[in-house]
Amino acid sequence: MNEKKFYVLHKNALNISLSFDCGQAFRWEKREDGTIHGVAFGRALTVSENDTEAVFYDTDEKEFNEIWRPYLDLDRDYAALYKKFAADKYLKKAVEAYPGIRILRQEPWETLCSFIISQNNNIPRIKGIINRLCENLGDDLGNGDFTFPSPGKVLEAGAEGLAPLRAGFRVKYILDAAQSVVSGRVDFDRILASDLETGAEELKKIKGVGDKVAACTLLYGFGKVDALPIDTWVRKILEETYPGGMPECTKGVRGIAQQYLFHYRRNTDAEK
Repeated sequence: MNEKKFYVLHKNALNISLSFDCGQAFRWEKREDGTIHGVAFGRALTVSENDTEAVFYDTDEKEFNEIWRPYLDLDRDYAALYKKFAADKYLKKAVEAYPGIRILRQEPWETLCSFIISQNNNIPRIKGIINRLCENLGDDLGNGDFTFPSPGKVLEAGAEGLAPLRAGFRVKYILDAAQSVVSGRVDFDRILASDLETGAEELKKIKGVGDKVAACTLLYGFGKVDALPIDTWVRKILEETYPGGMPECTKGVRGIAQQYLFHYRRNTDAEK
């Protein structure tokens, strides 16, 4: 690996492995040597971590602060959030079981496209489709890494160019999303400046984008941390534990809270 590296002390407030592998991003993989590798914002990155620090390879302090610090939401006080969440016993258990999950601030277009692909799909297949999309249409960064293609490149490729993705019915939704963004019918700047309801309605102009994909895009792509994606797991949690809605202690940050609840419930059920 390149000698260029940057260290971040963390402990329980940042867990790279959990943050990259809890269903919010699909371009990170754990390697045989224990490091985690992926691409975001057109940059390839390799990360290793232990109980006290994370080491980011092939980056320096300037790039880390410009790209990876906001990507990892490092300027948010998660320790304070943990104290707030402790008011709810179930959420407290989720945080104690999986401390260090942070909401990743991803590129809006990549997030939108990825969660369109995620519909009625499992994670290995989602990753496979996204990898093929990047390999076929992204820019080659070397060493087997590719950027996520722009909406313009996706639109130019058309249905024929997207055929190698083996994405099935999702292709028409991906193309409509690309067309919507390129034409300005869906405006990311307008979404960023809007409230949750307005942002969701803007995204739902795209074919195949419903409440869940819109909420995921707002949460992971626009940093709107009160957005609440409801999938099968979160629906179960709401029905069984919070029939009256998310607890008061999650107000304003429901998206962060649901990530802990989602990961806790999914893994608790898997262990049964």
